[in-house]
Amino acid sequence: MRTVLFDVDGVLVHGYHARPEKQVKWDATLLADMGVDPDRFREEFIYDIFIKKVIVGQISLLEALDRTLPRLGYRGPSMAFVGYWLGKDSNVNRPLLDIVGQLKARGDSRLYIATNQEHMRAQWLWQQLQFGEVFEDIFHSARIGHIKPHKPYFEWISNRIGPQHEPPLFFDDREDVVKGARQHGWEAVQYDDLADVTSHPWVAERLG
Repeated sequence: MRTVLFDVDGVLVHGYHARPEKQVKWDATLLADMGVDPDRFREEFIYDIFIKKVIVGQISLLEALDRTLPRLGYRGPSMAFVGYWLGKDSNVNRPLLDIVGQLKARGDSRLYIATNQEHMRAQWLWQQLQFGEVFEDIFHSARIGHIKPHKPYFEWISNRIGPQHEPPLFFDDREDVVKGARQHGWEAVQYDDLADVTSHPWVAERLG
């Protein structure tokens, strides 16, 4: 049994990507739809309280939005804003998920998600997008208290999955995360498109 892990954004979901030209923006019509300027939202929320506290589980997403949205001109319920955000940021990479399903069907791998994520979206991915039907668990940063590529993130997962007969195989779109995983002894592949998974020797052998 080999442990295989996949990142979310830029891998399992077409959204944020390490390469800007490959990004699929969830907030393209945010101003028209919700009255919130996406540039201000990124600067005053994402790059501030979200990255500093929400993504590592120090504060909930709703509490952080309650603090921030009013000054951005949004007067609706924060829960409605979350629903809009999650719904727009759900462009699943179906061909890749099909490959993961084929690996699962073989029964000789343990499949996990390894992602920088807060709790609400992690649950959304698991239940609403039905990732829980394919993967065994989701290791997200808010649960762990650390983000990739920091060493404690990988240490937490290693402790969770236990001793391995061969290095975990990990697909992520970010070069710094790939380097961090390799430094931890994992076999990490930088994901750019589906061929990065299907052409990997271990995966290709199982796909026939």
